[in-house]
Amino acid sequence: MAKEAIDRIRAFYEIEDKARFAPTEERLAHRAETRPLVDAFFDWAGKTVRKLSAKSDLAEAFNYTIKRREALSRFLADARLEIDNNIGENALRGVALGRKNYLFAGADSGGERAAAMYSIVQTAKLNDLPEAYLRDTLAKIAEGHPISRIDELMSWKGR
Repeated sequence: MAKEAIDRIRAFYEIEDKARFAPTEERLAHRAETRPLVDAFFDWAGKTVRKLSAKSDLAEAFNYTIKRREALSRFLADARLEIDNNIGENALRGVALGRKNYLFAGADSGGERAAAMYSIVQTAKLNDLPEAYLRDTLAKIAEGHPISRIDELMSWKGR
């Protein structure tokens, strides 16, 4: 059952490989091919989970997936969305790797400041903002710009 689930999901990714980096309309056309596969997967998963022991790990995985059908299917209708969150997870990998170091932020407020800084740096990276923007933003924060008004420093504010 687990292998069949993986094989079914693999079929989504085979179509998504064609959709990746395609213009919006083309991406949605490819995803229209995926929709029947996704619907069939959830129908199959619903029938399959009833055959499993309710407390088995596989049943828990199926139930978790079935409960999140709407969120897991959202990419089909919105070309801006990816099929998974791998891009986001990869962006946070550095944070996860340094997790033990962050225990020494000093206090909850130090951790909150670190999170704000990571958000600013990642926003700059994702938007291909120049290093000068980042230097200017970090300098303003160091000079005492209130953290409660951090949104004023975001690039889309047109500073």
